[in-house]
Amino acid sequence: MIPDDAIERLLDGCEIIAKQCESQGISQWEIVASQGYGRTLDIEAGRISLASGGGEGGFGVRVVENGRYGYAHLVDPSGAEHAVSQALSIAKASPKIKDFSLPNAEDAQPVGGMSDDAILKLSAEDLLTQGDDIIAEVASLDERAVVIGGGIGASVEASAMSSSEGIEASGITTSHGLGVQVSIEADGQMTSAWESSSSRKLISGIPSCVPLAVEWAQKTRNPIPVENQPTDSAILMTPQGISSLFSNIIRPSALGERMVRKESFWSGKMNETVLDDHLTMLDNRRMDGGFASSARDGEGVPTSCHTIVENGVLRKMIWSTRDAAKNVAEGRIESAATTGSATRRSHMSPPTTGCGDVQLLSSRKPQSRDELIQTMGNGYIIHSVMGAHTANPTSGDFSVTTSTILKVEDGEVLGALKQAGVSGNLFQAISNGVHLGPQSTTSGVSSTGSNHLSDILFSQGMRVNPA
Repeated sequence: MIPDDAIERLLDGCEIIAKQCESQGISQWEIVASQGYGRTLDIEAGRISLASGGGEGGFGVRVVENGRYGYAHLVDPSGAEHAVSQALSIAKASPKIKDFSLPNAEDAQPVGGMSDDAILKLSAEDLLTQGDDIIAEVASLDERAVVIGGGIGASVEASAMSSSEGIEASGITTSHGLGVQVSIEADGQMTSAWESSSSRKLISGIPSCVPLAVEWAQKTRNPIPVENQPTDSAILMTPQGISSLFSNIIRPSALGERMVRKESFWSGKMNETVLDDHLTMLDNRRMDGGFASSARDGEGVPTSCHTIVENGVLRKMIWSTRDAAKNVAEGRIESAATTGSATRRSHMSPPTTGCGDVQLLSSRKPQSRDELIQTMGNGYIIHSVMGAHTANPTSGDFSVTTSTILKVEDGEVLGALKQAGVSGNLFQAISNGVHLGPQSTTSGVSSTGSNHLSDILFSQGMRVNPA
């Protein structure tokens, strides 16, 4: 799936761009390069509709001159002169950040599980076989069920970095993922559920997300009648249900720049209680096989596992090199330094501060889902939400909708609701009366961040308005 000399090509390209930086008299420069290769297939209306393959990549160059920086990206090293000139021109027009310079080279230890040879050997025929097997599996679980959407993808990415400060690194990462939208249309009603799974290792056979999609398409059928009256209620959210809200509200709270700009609910609360006292939140960039983990961050700084909240108490904020220097220079904080938390979306954008693989842990014994339901007594189970991007990350307020919601009375699931609105304040909900289920064994990567969450029971701060 990837040429044998992919890394060498990227390093050669970095060297060409580096020489151009030196020829233009730039004192500090940083070059990143990536090249991805992949195969995908789409599933639509119960059959494979499209199979394709391809790749993309390029180079990014950041230059720093007297605390001013500029960034440019290019597809091919042949455009190095123009890209470097462009980055330098942007730097000269940018505001100066006192004491901002690129990080020095430090040794970094590798993170395990980032690449799987089995994915490198995966053929298009292998994906087609897996696609056919998934379609057949769904039909075998429920003859009414059809995979109306989704797909499978396998990819490999080669990456490299070099800088004027002596950083030189390269590596290969792999990923294999799939998603299925399962629909059941019968007796005048249609229900559906979306589930996905992803891993840096080969996903063999039928992953658990496939039967889970069928299960939720079944669970949400035949909705029970309920009063259309908003009520404050306990809510049990599955990892799929809480992840997008967690990403849009909790993750940004750990960013140093947001804290010192008073844009985080946790601003000014260092060493104060911010979560339920048995909860610990880790920002882990060294998780084996983690999608947001690596030996070095987006600036080449060695990564770590940071304890952001310890037993409910806020202990740390995270920084990239530029954000730390900028906020110290502007007087928002007396001192700050990179925590190895620089993140890049791609080679086309400069690094910013971001979370890695985030884990929420409890010092208490985890409860199974059945035990959580018994603990809840009366309330709702929510498996997915829509509209989490509208949440307010500063206040924690949110208002979303869900069509995968079950009503619970006296510890028993009564049935599904057709739809409901869910609102509340996540900071309030997660500060007291929280219970966790066992840690998930699957990767938590999603479009909203790489979270590793368990079932979470909230006893306060939530309101449900059945449709």
